[in-house]
Amino acid sequence: MEAVILQVYGRVQGVGFRYYTHQKALELGIAGFVENRPDGSVYIEAEGEAKALGDFVVWCHRGPQWARVSEVKMTPMPPLGINGFSVR
Repeated sequence: MEAVILQVYGRVQGVGFRYYTHQKALELGIAGFVENRPDGSVYIEAEGEAKALGDFVVWCHRGPQWARVSEVKMTPMPPLGINGFSVR
């Protein structure tokens, strides 16, 4: 298991980014959560198997159709053994 914190910038609020992030996480077996931040970014804590987490990170660089991701900051973190994925 690996885990990361992702901070996603650009046009990522008001475009369904959290909803589609939740769907992609469930599809890939990723645990964690996603939430909007006051600065207009989206904050994600995610953990899962290395391959699935890598695929998830790649998806976060694109986001859903209406999003325009300009930057993704990624910080490794220790896995916490989280179950499920939530939208906050």
